[in-house]
Amino acid sequence: QVHLVESGGGLVPAGGSLILSCAATGGNFKDYAMAWFRQGPGLEREFVAGLSNNGVNVYYADSVKDRFTVSRDNAKNTLSLQMNSLKPEDTAVYYCAISIYGDGMRFILQRLTSYDSWGQGTQVTVSS
Repeated sequence: QVHLVESGGGLVPAGGSLILSCAATGGNFKDYAMAWFRQGPGLEREFVAGLSNNGVNVYYADSVKDRFTVSRDNAKNTLSLQMNSLKPEDTAVYYCAISIYGDGMRFILQRLTSYDSWGQGTQVTVSS
């Protein structure tokens, strides 16, 4: 079982940037797709960005495309999310997750049920 710990959240003004990190321990990190999800106040958890085990296939939610960049370092067992041009609607708890699949089409990697291990989340608050 992989254990995931997120870090890097905080309070940032609109238009600012943050980098989230997710450190993985245990399991075979490099064998599985990874993703970031978020859950805003009163909202359901939603897919933000994900990538295949080798980082070749990368997917973004339309709401963050061209602003966020997801990446992974399989040598260091880390997943990152570079967030630029942040908006108040990006305010949420951000979670990293490891998939039960190594790769998959977009509609598969967007599903919550495609992931079986989650971090505890890190709060991102964007002020207007």
